[in-house]
Amino acid sequence: MSQVTSLPGNKRAWNNVLRTALMWGIVGVILLVTLFPFWWVLRTALTDPQQVYSNTTALFPDNPTTFNFARALGMVDLQESLARGGSGQTLNFWLYLRNSTIVSTTTTLGQVFFSSLAAYAFARLRFPLRNQIFFLFVTGLMIPGIVLLIPNYILMQNIGWIGTFQGIIAPAFLMTPLSVFFMRQFFLGQSAEIEEAALLDGANRFTLFWRIALPLSGPALATIAILTFVNSWNDYLWPLVVGRNEDVRVLTVALGLFRSQQQTSLPDWSGLMAAATLMIIPTLFLFLLLGRRVVNSIQYSGFR
Repeated sequence: MSQVTSLPGNKRAWNNVLRTALMWGIVGVILLVTLFPFWWVLRTALTDPQQVYSNTTALFPDNPTTFNFARALGMVDLQESLARGGSGQTLNFWLYLRNSTIVSTTTTLGQVFFSSLAAYAFARLRFPLRNQIFFLFVTGLMIPGIVLLIPNYILMQNIGWIGTFQGIIAPAFLMTPLSVFFMRQFFLGQSAEIEEAALLDGANRFTLFWRIALPLSGPALATIAILTFVNSWNDYLWPLVVGRNEDVRVLTVALGLFRSQQQTSLPDWSGLMAAATLMIIPTLFLFLLLGRRVVNSIQYSGFR
């Protein structure tokens, strides 16, 4: 009798095991599909230039080498590069890395500060038509970025910022609707009692924002900073249109030009993938260091 009554329990346990195994199988497939392109980039970067087209189906390079990374960093002269099967193109990696760092860091600092300032105003201040103005502001999320390309370009051209860092940074420096919306949701979730007590003690609104609201918003600020930095770091179209000069060219544009200016019929995939791998490292480091903060902040703010 006890064996009969235990059968439903055993069946339920097996169902849970099968459900868990199925879930992990789906997660594994998703991870494989997501990470395989990154592995192929690294695999190509570690392949000798003369062997890139010889064994295109192998998951691992036959003789892994760091020669391509040395080429991308400018540590190999032209003759040696050509002798090993590389192209005659050069990539001033450190200059382009500096430019990308300047653009991404400046854009991130500006957007984090000004988006937080605007979000605090929408969350705490009381002024006529506040909700209606916020609604109109957030409708900017529905406007494709490509629509603003020509107006922004004309504006940068009229003020003489084509081919400058200012021209690349300006459109995204102040704020974006997504950042303002995200920070407003976070501020609304904070208790206003501390700020009300500070108001009674004579503090002004900017003091409340700078001394109380911002220090309590570390996770949200880290989230906006990471997302803004990654978007700016990976941006290609706007820096391509505005950053014409060599001294302001960013890495994404430089890699595109490196690919299009090949002198031979076969692209130098090993050198291009090595430079792309080096370009991924800063954003990967940010996610490994602060990725958990992003998830926790999104859950806390209720942003879905």
